[in-house]
Amino acid sequence: MNLGYFSYPLPANEPVLTYGPGTAERKALKASLKELKSQQADVPMYIGNKEVRTGKKVAIHPPHEIAHTLGHFHAGDESHVHDAINAALEAKASWAAMSWENRANIFLRAADLISTKYRMYMNGTTMLGQSKNAFQAEIDSACELIDFLRFNVHFLSEIYKQQPISGAGMHNRLEWRPLEGFVLAVTPFNFTAIGGNLPTSAAMCGNVVVWKPANTQVYSAQMFMRILKEAGLPDGVINLIYVDGPTIGKVCMSHRDFAGVHFTGSTGVFNQMWKTIGENVANYRSYPRIVGETGGKDFVLAHRSADADVVATALLRGAFEFQGQKCSAASRAYIPSNIATAVKQKLVDGVKSFKMGTVEDFGNFVNAVIDEKSFKSIAKYIDNAKKDANAEILVGGNYDMSKGYFIDATVIEAKDPKYVSMCEEIFGPVLTIYVYDENKFEETLELVDTTSPYALTGAVIAQDRYAVELATEKLRNAAGNFYINDKPTGAVVGQQPFGGARASGTNDKAGSQLNLYRWLSARTIKETFNPPTDFKYPFLYPGESEGE
Repeated sequence: MNLGYFSYPLPANEPVLTYGPGTAERKALKASLKELKSQQADVPMYIGNKEVRTGKKVAIHPPHEIAHTLGHFHAGDESHVHDAINAALEAKASWAAMSWENRANIFLRAADLISTKYRMYMNGTTMLGQSKNAFQAEIDSACELIDFLRFNVHFLSEIYKQQPISGAGMHNRLEWRPLEGFVLAVTPFNFTAIGGNLPTSAAMCGNVVVWKPANTQVYSAQMFMRILKEAGLPDGVINLIYVDGPTIGKVCMSHRDFAGVHFTGSTGVFNQMWKTIGENVANYRSYPRIVGETGGKDFVLAHRSADADVVATALLRGAFEFQGQKCSAASRAYIPSNIATAVKQKLVDGVKSFKMGTVEDFGNFVNAVIDEKSFKSIAKYIDNAKKDANAEILVGGNYDMSKGYFIDATVIEAKDPKYVSMCEEIFGPVLTIYVYDENKFEETLELVDTTSPYALTGAVIAQDRYAVELATEKLRNAAGNFYINDKPTGAVVGQQPFGGARASGTNDKAGSQLNLYRWLSARTIKETFNPPTDFKYPFLYPGESEGE
């Protein structure tokens, strides 16, 4: 029985630790990295109340140290997808019936566990498994994941408070139900926080979930799953499985109780999901919710009034943090001719100052890309640029996978604004710039808007306020997250809800109420206190003028 309405106030963002020299957190993180590397993890799938070990082991190697083995995960097959769905549906009734305060407090406890007891392990598994430096891991696997959990509890409590008005003699209310069936969460390698948010945001709303992380993120995903279990998440609410994409899509998207998919990944995969769901729509109990954040070809547009130092800094950080493996990473830049020489020199100097290597050396700004497939794809763009008359490599351009998947931060200057690396998503440490006539800002706005099918993030850098206003208006649909005088990365939960449209996804804004509405199904209930006993309305009764 509920005995009160429980308050979950707007939280503060989790403070970001610095890991500077001599700090306690630096010492603790280094100890955790050493501990994690000293052992080999045996990573099961989590299905219902079971830890499932299939014996089909897949090795986990740090991308920056491929000779080292962090452990193995147990790969599943089609039977495990069925098992996960069955476990989820079996848990559904009890989970949906659990009181909101008890459901909420599981996720709040998980946030506190990450903030304290498990912070260094979440950061350590992310650093080693995904080759993130200490700062990139901290803002992702600690702070952003903590923020998702705490802010989503607050946002959902605010949604639950939203109720209709009631007329005289009645009471109206909205019941915010979970969806009928199960939700599939498919999560990427590049953000541990996304890996945690996609299944938990749906589960928080009372849904049960089948969660498939990228194989290259399993090491940190399983750590988060263990934390959820310790926080009190009941068996079967979230089922973590390691199965290939086509298999999980085939089973889940042909199931009558498939209620929705929460996805972050490539545009091509999302398009195929949408097609498959459309083909199967007659089989479902309800229309599935399709929520996706996909690719990006994110831009930085500098105006002739921009400060060259501001432009260069935004590009060096925005393009090369986490090796450019962010959906939001600066990938194409438009530089006005009047500051082009200065900006290019600052980019060259900045890249040459980068240190690259393992995550355990905290002096390294750049680490490795995620795997061999990504390495070869990025290297191909670089090799083509070396041979193309329409492109010039200003700095970088080297790569080596003898010890890890290392690619130098690379800046390409395109002579053609529609050169391939200005248009196609590369997802690596490659920035392409195009120098435009400083007097053709408006024409360049049109170029920015039409060059790419994506519309995820973008930035304008200018001191001229008229230019800022013009760019903000003309590029209204070119980016779901738009930045003024800053890099196009680094969205913070509660501050910049994240997502884009066009080929970048459904723009359902992770880190806001907008996303949570997608995992709820409202029921309107009207109760009449003194119901009528005669079908006739007053106008039907005869009046005096009619001979009464």
